[in-house]
Amino acid sequence: VNNNGLFQNKQQQMFASPLAVRGGALGASTAFGSSSDNGDAVEKDLNLSVGNVLASLWGASGVAYILIKAIVRVLPIALEPFSKADGVVALTNFQLSSYILTCLFFAYAEGYKGFQLKFSPLVVARSFTLQPKSSPIHHLLLAPLYSMGLFHATKKRMIVSWCVTIGVATIVAAVKRMPYPWRNIVDAGVVVGLSWGTISILGGYVISLLTGIAPIGVDPAMPEKKE
Repeated sequence: VNNNGLFQNKQQQMFASPLAVRGGALGASTAFGSSSDNGDAVEKDLNLSVGNVLASLWGASGVAYILIKAIVRVLPIALEPFSKADGVVALTNFQLSSYILTCLFFAYAEGYKGFQLKFSPLVVARSFTLQPKSSPIHHLLLAPLYSMGLFHATKKRMIVSWCVTIGVATIVAAVKRMPYPWRNIVDAGVVVGLSWGTISILGGYVISLLTGIAPIGVDPAMPEKKE
């Protein structure tokens, strides 16, 4: 049995996890996982020079930092029902059940479906397209926003990214108007979803960094080059 073949199969199995696999096929000229003519995923090695690693690290970790800031801001509100502070009313059994179910719902819908299967692999894939020698300076300076697909992406990707960003901001504003403890309950779910997202971004980035292989089957949604 060919040992190299076995090693490649193990790598494919590892990257076939939801952390890594999502999205459409890429052209063979890119440095990312693409699809062959028969639909099989093709592994593409990353150029892990010091400059490229630093640029991609800024992109991926910058997005994670944005999520962590949101978690830190919302976490005290989510935990308020369990504090011993004066004036805090304990949750009823129904409210406690709602609290738990909301966390489970956000873990699945936002954390797993939204982040782990879609957004996180996109962030990791786009972060590795940043190259100090060829990327425009504003792509490097705004690497987190670039990695989120807010600019220099396909039209569809930018529409989706901006709609999600604006939608989240609108929901946050609406949740702030909710009375106790329902605001706290929703914020608890948000904390769970964002925490899952942060871990999936950093985990996916580390996997690609350690193996030197880009997320397989993930389209970084780069715009077509104008001739």
